[in-house]
Amino acid sequence: MSFSHTEWCTRVISRFAIPCLILFLCLGGCKQDQSLDPPADSEQITVTVKVPEELEAETMQVMYRSTLCTFINHDANGEPYTRDGYQQLELQPVRQGTTDLYQAKLAIDGGGACKWRLSNVTFGVVYAYPTRFGENVRYGAGGGVVVVFDHNNSSHSGVTWVVDGDLTIRESYYPWVHESLLGRPKLSVSLTGEGKIYLGYKALNARSVYFEPVVHSDFVLYSKGPAVKKDGNFTSFTYPDGSVFADGRWHPNFRKLEAIRLAAQSKP
Repeated sequence: MSFSHTEWCTRVISRFAIPCLILFLCLGGCKQDQSLDPPADSEQITVTVKVPEELEAETMQVMYRSTLCTFINHDANGEPYTRDGYQQLELQPVRQGTTDLYQAKLAIDGGGACKWRLSNVTFGVVYAYPTRFGENVRYGAGGGVVVVFDHNNSSHSGVTWVVDGDLTIRESYYPWVHESLLGRPKLSVSLTGEGKIYLGYKALNARSVYFEPVVHSDFVLYSKGPAVKKDGNFTSFTYPDGSVFADGRWHPNFRKLEAIRLAAQSKP
């Protein structure tokens, strides 16, 4: 019996799937000798996201690397060099009962002939309904986390913090509604926090990663970009206390947002 390429790939993916895996992206097509094949007894890392009511968990991007299945790349000068092979897969965290916790388990040993090893995971939260901030508002960015489990860099973010052991992340975020006027005008809402778009961690020994974003929904920041691009035209930020700044920043002042909130909450 013969199978089409798509049917064959589907059978391979089904055979080697681990719980929660929803997509395989194989190097050079679907080749069995480069497929992930996690052993049944592979040690796992549990990633848990506590999702506030107005947000939703993003699909996780999981990276595996291999020092056996390498490929040739070229530097800026066109010189060839050898890179570790890699595979990316998407993984949707699963809600735990009726709680606000969403969880995924990542096999550390990716197995297969290439002896794949877990390298990093990118995950986070986004607004489930951006239009709550306006009819034409779309989601922008922010609310993301990158955790690196080896000595390689992630393509999404550099490492800001290094931790020993399990990782617990609790971070404050503020809604940021931005109006862009250059080109085609658009409105977006982002989650602005201390780590800009992504928080970056290296956790070589972690077996549990817990992320709890705390969204201060009553403290909304608004900004408007310049209509004309020229020197001296900056994005204008209107903070929750009514203060306005256009000092050349492209990103909100997180410490100012924190100070405004704490001052407001300290009033009788």
